[in-house]
Amino acid sequence: MSNSITKKDLYLPFIATAAVIILDQITKILIAAWLPEFTIGASYLNEFLRIVHVRNLGVAFSFGYSWPPVLRRIFFSAIPLIVMGIVVRIYLKSKDFTKLQRWSICTVLGGGLGNIIDRIFRADGVIDFIDVKFYGIFGMERWPTFNVADIAVVVGVIILLISFIITNKKSEEK
Repeated sequence: MSNSITKKDLYLPFIATAAVIILDQITKILIAAWLPEFTIGASYLNEFLRIVHVRNLGVAFSFGYSWPPVLRRIFFSAIPLIVMGIVVRIYLKSKDFTKLQRWSICTVLGGGLGNIIDRIFRADGVIDFIDVKFYGIFGMERWPTFNVADIAVVVGVIILLISFIITNKKSEEK
């Protein structure tokens, strides 16, 4: 390992992976125990934010919902696990990622693993429970329901992309 990256810098961001998985699974367990499926448990800010209980057999925007179970398991569990394995391998071998990029990658991994855990261990699908009003944008009155894992993936990817853009810009200026 090079002097530019310490073991601490390399492995500490996996705390984000574990934290996202734990928070994601705890919230899903609580929703499943507290709220019957297809019901609204709470509503805030004049129905802008609602806590609901739905299950998603597909992936983003319920894509693949109607696919046969075996096909869904392969495409939405096995392939993402392989991709995440490749990402972890690149993460561990590369010395080029910044600390922020490492934390972002590990946050995305945590979100991905949180939903894969549902796909493998919950036959009735991934538990989604955060429902926000979208005011008719893109023809949607409400954004598709999501969970903590989804938030981690989206926020992690956004931070990662911004970080890559900034890092690229800095290296071009040099």
